[in-house]
Amino acid sequence: KLEMAQYRDVAGFAQFASDLDPATRQQLTRGQRLTELLKQGLASPMRVEDQIIVIYAGGMGVLDDIENEQVRNFESGLLKFVYDRYPEIPETIRTKKTADSVEDTLKTAVTEFKKGFKG
Repeated sequence: KLEMAQYRDVAGFAQFASDLDPATRQQLTRGQRLTELLKQGLASPMRVEDQIIVIYAGGMGVLDDIENEQVRNFESGLLKFVYDRYPEIPETIRTKKTADSVEDTLKTAVTEFKKGFKG
């Protein structure tokens, strides 16, 4: 939430600024990617566990170097990868079991998928 609020503030300011520092450009890029991740079709809402997985990935910054047009491909590929290789992640999230290692496992899964993502 905080990142998205900051993105909206910076995006409004950036409309009037001609030169932006690298940190501001990075914040705008991440905000654009997170906005793409949050889009859902009217007839195809995402499961909560899927939302958590993709938003976590976006918050990690792994989408920062991916073109906006490739965000949907990344998202669907990541979810398929997680369900195929790490089914315990969505299961743990879905059943709301407390598992200290689920975040570490999710981070590992996202990082592993990102390394092989071709767009």
